[in-house]
Amino acid sequence: MLHIATVHFQSPRWIEIQTRYLREHVSVPYQTWTSLAQIDPSYGSHFDHVVDQMGNHPEKLNHLAIEISREAADDDLLMFIDGDAFPIADPMPLIDASLAKAPLMAVRRAENLDDKQPHPCFCVTTVGAWRRIPGDWSPGYVWRNDNGERVTDVGANLLRQLEITNTPWVQVLRTNAKNLDQVFYGIYGDVIYHHGAGFRSDLFTRVRSAELPTFKPPPRAPVVGRLVRRNNFRKRRAWEIKTQADMQRQSTAMHAKIAGGGREWLAELM
Repeated sequence: MLHIATVHFQSPRWIEIQTRYLREHVSVPYQTWTSLAQIDPSYGSHFDHVVDQMGNHPEKLNHLAIEISREAADDDLLMFIDGDAFPIADPMPLIDASLAKAPLMAVRRAENLDDKQPHPCFCVTTVGAWRRIPGDWSPGYVWRNDNGERVTDVGANLLRQLEITNTPWVQVLRTNAKNLDQVFYGIYGDVIYHHGAGFRSDLFTRVRSAELPTFKPPPRAPVVGRLVRRNNFRKRRAWEIKTQADMQRQSTAMHAKIAGGGREWLAELM
């Protein structure tokens, strides 16, 4: 049995899309587990199990794994998939081939300034392996990205657990033929689509943040320095507002194409 853990937050707009693609492409028996924070409970009819939860995204994923482990067998498959992610082809051949090599497979977003960690937009292991590692989606563990910055993110502690236990994992990388964004709208392993920031309109990836224009450094003179700092702040805020608006327009347009049905939208990426 395959157990699929996914979290939806505030908006139900990905629920019908995700569950439709799961039905179309997952070729083995499966059960879906989710939480529906600030979403009409009637959407629970799309899932096999709805778990009442509080907390942030990594905490919810960890809790779903606990609930699944209560009734699943050790050799059952455990899939984590973001609420704005879904298969565009049968994922089982990739899953079977990957788990024949290592006990865990997951997306690694190398395109996000060389993120090191497994990402929960798509990750598959067995229930027994998740217990043994033990799995943990929390941030905390730190690495340096391509800009030399110290960073952590969801999946960081899972990466550290894999390192400490010498557990190998299969990295599923981006396979877009065309990139509408450096990080968002990603195809991974030719089988998984991840929209990115599907429940947030204000999220900057590290790649996007690195594009922030440089501004004139303020002089030491107190009065002039204050004026330059204020001007820099206004320019920075204007850039953030415009960039977020552009990202939101693109995200909304892509969602509308996907929700409209068909596969024409994939031609823009593949």
